[in-house]
Amino acid sequence: MSTPLLGLDWGSTRLRAFRFGVEGRVEEARALPWGSRHLPEGGFAEAFELAVDGWPRAPVLACGMVGSRGGWHEVPYLDTPCRLERLADALTTIDAPGGRQLHIVPGLRDPAGPDVMRGEETQIAGLLAQRPALSSQARLLLPGTHSKWVRVHDHAVTGFNTVMTGELFAVLRRHSILGASLPDGAADDDSAFARGVTASRNAGAAGALSRLFSARALMLEGALAPSAVADFLSGLLIGDELRMALAASWASPDEPVQVIGEDALCARYLQAAGLLGLSFLATPGTTTAHGLWQVAVAADLTTGYACP
Repeated sequence: MSTPLLGLDWGSTRLRAFRFGVEGRVEEARALPWGSRHLPEGGFAEAFELAVDGWPRAPVLACGMVGSRGGWHEVPYLDTPCRLERLADALTTIDAPGGRQLHIVPGLRDPAGPDVMRGEETQIAGLLAQRPALSSQARLLLPGTHSKWVRVHDHAVTGFNTVMTGELFAVLRRHSILGASLPDGAADDDSAFARGVTASRNAGAAGALSRLFSARALMLEGALAPSAVADFLSGLLIGDELRMALAASWASPDEPVQVIGEDALCARYLQAAGLLGLSFLATPGTTTAHGLWQVAVAADLTTGYACP
């Protein structure tokens, strides 16, 4: 079994591991619940051993929160504007269990914010390798717990902004009166989601914050089923994020935004974009694995293997 590279996408809530074949294709993938904020008793070292257990000896490259201040080893950020090939020149290498070495990809910092990202830079590297035409000029959105709005120009990430939409939704859903006594799980009610987006759009200068409590009022009046409240809140928050993006010129009706992330969440953003007159294009599948391969090749970690 020829394995030129093992890759780790190590976020705050989960760890994904990839075993690559000789042409950069993912031959095997694993998903573990050991994010940087929730580790087994043996910490990062034990999670690492579980991730690569039984896999051949090969260079191991990781991106994400593993390199954060609260991660396994803090790795300095690279400032924007930053051409993504610089990631390969700035890897930090540490010793790992089993006599292995772990190479950690740096994150990016936008001094104008200031703002930071870890992990998304590798997703972007994968996307631009797959879609070279975007390298000259592109607007990107990476939705998630902390959405990233990214600007690319002349093969470099020139700046980005973070919006905590996903985390705000989780706080409201779990720790506010709006989420109290609601049924567990999502109803995936597209109608309620669209209603939330529309409410955000119609909030005017007051903004979506002025409409949050309407979720409870609508439920008490019987106009919104308890099972649909979460979808309404999701639409309200995502709709407000897109309104913010329009106001800040992160997005424009005249220029499409490339959306990178989990399919279900991307679908929600595309639905909201359609209601607000924006053009969003989804990137199918994950680009992180492809980005890890690109960085590894540029760093000569896969010497003797060609990049696909």
